[in-house]
Amino acid sequence: MTASDNELNDRPAAPQGKTRVLVIDDDRKLCRLIRDYLQPMGYEVSAAHTGTDGVERALGEDWDAVILDIMLPGLDGFEVLKQIRRTSDVPVLMLTARGEEADRIVGLEMGADDYLPKTFSTRELLARLRAVVRRTRSARPVQAEEQEIAVGILRIHPGARVAVLGDQPLGLTPVEFDLLLCLARAKGRVKTRDALLDEIRDRHYEVFDRSVDVHISALRKKLGDDPKTPRFIRTVRSAGYMWIDPDDA
Repeated sequence: MTASDNELNDRPAAPQGKTRVLVIDDDRKLCRLIRDYLQPMGYEVSAAHTGTDGVERALGEDWDAVILDIMLPGLDGFEVLKQIRRTSDVPVLMLTARGEEADRIVGLEMGADDYLPKTFSTRELLARLRAVVRRTRSARPVQAEEQEIAVGILRIHPGARVAVLGDQPLGLTPVEFDLLLCLARAKGRVKTRDALLDEIRDRHYEVFDRSVDVHISALRKKLGDDPKTPRFIRTVRSAGYMWIDPDDA
């Protein structure tokens, strides 16, 4: 993390109300830097320094977001994320020491909402943190009259942000649910990656980031959808993705 004097003295305006953030990282200096940057802007920042303690605190208290390092003593960040995702959909922003693609892909597939290399600037951290929190709080409220979307045995409830396959609720991350809803609303029409990014534009993607593909892959797994013989999401080569009716597959 790099925080220049100008950045620290030129902080963006504070959000209204306290936003509770848990930082799970064994680097105590980094935890203090994050706390010192965010707290004056209205964030309440706490820290856990081992994977085991991180899981306990993440699941034992209410948080608006978790910032999670991959390299941790005890349980590593991936195992921590796995345990959090068993019962919680709290937004998770993962930190990678080198920003390697493999680490990013694994984290996203396991349910992370976003990621940052540990060379991030304070402003980038704030932008991504605000984005994941804003999306989870449903910054774009669903119209009250919007009805359930039914596709075969899949039921999507926009207001409750819940999807049920048969009688089994799907444990979707906020990003996965947003993508599911975008595709289902455009049933029979191709949605390009750019269009999907625009639909969920609260995220801050890198220019060549293909994390949409990673999230689609994770969504397909939860739907039990084989990309070779799809029931719900069809890949349209060189174009994007299209939601199809299982009866037409």
